[in-house]
Amino acid sequence: MLTLISATTLKATLADLRQKVALVDCRFNLADPAEGEQLFEASHLEDARYLHLDRDLSGPIRPGLTGRHPLPDQTAFLQTLDRHGITECDLIVAYDTSGGAFAARLWWLAQWAGLGHCAVLDGGMQAWSDDKSRVRTMTERPASPVDTVTADDIAGNTDSVLVDARDEVRFRGEVEPIDPVAGHIPGAVCVPFMQNLDADGYFLPTGQLRERFESVYAKASTVPVMYCGSGVTAAHNCLAAVHAGYAMPKLYAGSWSEWITDSARPVALGAG
Repeated sequence: MLTLISATTLKATLADLRQKVALVDCRFNLADPAEGEQLFEASHLEDARYLHLDRDLSGPIRPGLTGRHPLPDQTAFLQTLDRHGITECDLIVAYDTSGGAFAARLWWLAQWAGLGHCAVLDGGMQAWSDDKSRVRTMTERPASPVDTVTADDIAGNTDSVLVDARDEVRFRGEVEPIDPVAGHIPGAVCVPFMQNLDADGYFLPTGQLRERFESVYAKASTVPVMYCGSGVTAAHNCLAAVHAGYAMPKLYAGSWSEWITDSARPVALGAG
């Protein structure tokens, strides 16, 4: 399973005309949903496609039932790729300028849809200095190697470790700038996704990433369950864990913003 690709390797891959590469720009700003597309229109890697988090990488929101970024229908997602000229034979390379926070969502969706040939550009658009790329319909969908869980699965399961990808102050409930309820799912541990990156915005070496996730994989007999605010940056932790050599975690795609739609579900505050 592909995970990260460096700018140097990507440039070499693009120079090899035997490999079709589809670059996908995933830039997004949660506070200004139009910004990423505007930035793309102003400047992007040559021949890249733009996929919008709300419109292309998420499904419809159902008030009171879903979180802020529910998973899209798999068929609809594959049709989106098809409309952008991306085939199952392409190497899909996702990038953003947020340390992979949104590019990892596309990476996870690709794995979920059975498209293993997808990687995230390590260091993002900032790592690219040459502005070169290439692109290139979706036929039968292969089997998916990833699993999701629901809120009911979480409520009735004590075997898996829940991992919250949000920063620690949101996890503890000290601040909540986005969702109407602060806190975290009881029993969860906090592994902030931004700490998967070094000071320059590149993913940490695999050894350090392995140390970050070692305890959550050691605590239970099954793979951990990743969640965040709306199921987007949890995919960053999935990417980092797989890149470090661990098995693909499960994803609670609805995440915190879905969990709190039901007031009967418990909420925890503090460190744990």
